[in-house]
Amino acid sequence: MKKLLCLVLLACFFAPMTYARDFYISDKLFTYVHSGPSNDYRIIGSVDAGEVIKVLGRNNSTNFTQILDSNGRKGWVESKYVTQDVSMAVRMPKLEKELATVKDQLSKARETADTEKAGLVSSLELNKKQITDLETNYREINQQLIDSQEEVRSLRARIDTQKDDLLLRYFMYGGGVAGLGLLFGLILPHIIPRRKKNPGGWA
Repeated sequence: MKKLLCLVLLACFFAPMTYARDFYISDKLFTYVHSGPSNDYRIIGSVDAGEVIKVLGRNNSTNFTQILDSNGRKGWVESKYVTQDVSMAVRMPKLEKELATVKDQLSKARETADTEKAGLVSSLELNKKQITDLETNYREINQQLIDSQEEVRSLRARIDTQKDDLLLRYFMYGGGVAGLGLLFGLILPHIIPRRKKNPGGWA
């Protein structure tokens, strides 16, 4: 008997703590508030869907719940219209605020992405132009190198030809000088008369 009494006292002690949390009227509709725990009691008002209420007690035999509404009125409503789920009336402003925040973040992210994309496109175009300029310069330098190599080969060929011509001239000059020397050597003795010897030994 004492154990049963203790259990009842504990239940009475913890029951208000259980009911102290916020409950909500279902979002599906508004419902009437009765003065007692059944539809047989008079209607004393109504509560809107999603309204925050406090649960004061329950009558399991009639499935009615005693509530305290936001205006401070006490009454009874059908238990099926009482829920612990946060109502849309409370969630909607939060959701709208979160949605606005997400939209703002998305807009900023898009602006950042567009800016970065524009920068990348500009950088890519600049890189393409630099590559094109480098390729053009490379072709010009390569052509200049080819032209220089052709000119060097041409100059070398001319130098070789001039060397051959110079050697030929040296040979010709040398041959001419030798020929003239030989010719003079043969002709001069006949042109210049020899001196006659003096019989007395004096010139």
